[in-house]
Amino acid sequence: MPRLLVSPLSNLAETLDSHAPSHLVSLLSPEHMIATPMGYAIEAHLKLGMNDVADAAAGTAPPGPQHVEQLLAFARAWDARAPLVIHCWAGISRSMASAFIILCDRLGPDREIEIARAMRQRAPHAAPNRLLVSHADAALGRGGRMSAALNAMGPPVAVEQGVPTVFPLEGL
Repeated sequence: MPRLLVSPLSNLAETLDSHAPSHLVSLLSPEHMIATPMGYAIEAHLKLGMNDVADAAAGTAPPGPQHVEQLLAFARAWDARAPLVIHCWAGISRSMASAFIILCDRLGPDREIEIARAMRQRAPHAAPNRLLVSHADAALGRGGRMSAALNAMGPPVAVEQGVPTVFPLEGL
C-alpha cells in the first residue's frame, strides 16, 4: 500500500528497518543534518536544512519557498511502490507539515480540510509548521485553503516527541 511515514529522529533507524522505504526526507537544522543512512542512495535522500520557526524573521534558516519546491519535486519523483519516510527532530512540526504538503499535492485541491482532519486523527500530536505550509499553499495555488485547514485540525496534544505515524495515500 502506498504510504508516507512520519518519524522523530530518535525512531528513524527502527522506522527504516521496519518499513523498508525507498525514499527518505530529513528536515533538520543545517548544523544537525544527518548523513544518508547505509543502504540508501544519495538521490533517494532529500536533506532540507531548516530550523523549526513559524516566522521567517524570528530566527535563522527558516523554512522557505525553495524548501517546498525541493520537497514537491522529490515527492513527485517518488513512485510510491515502497514507503517514503519523513523525519525531523521531534516528528511533530516540520515532518508533519511535509506530509501534509505531499498529501495535499497527491490527493489534489479541495481536500485540504479532509487531509488535515485525517492527520489529526492519526497523529494527535501533529503541529505542522505553519510557515512551511504557507509556502506550499502559495506554490500549489491553494488560495489559503491549506493554511486554513490547519485551523480545522484543532489543537495538538502536547508532547515532547511524536511517535512514528503512517499516512496512506489512499483511503485517508
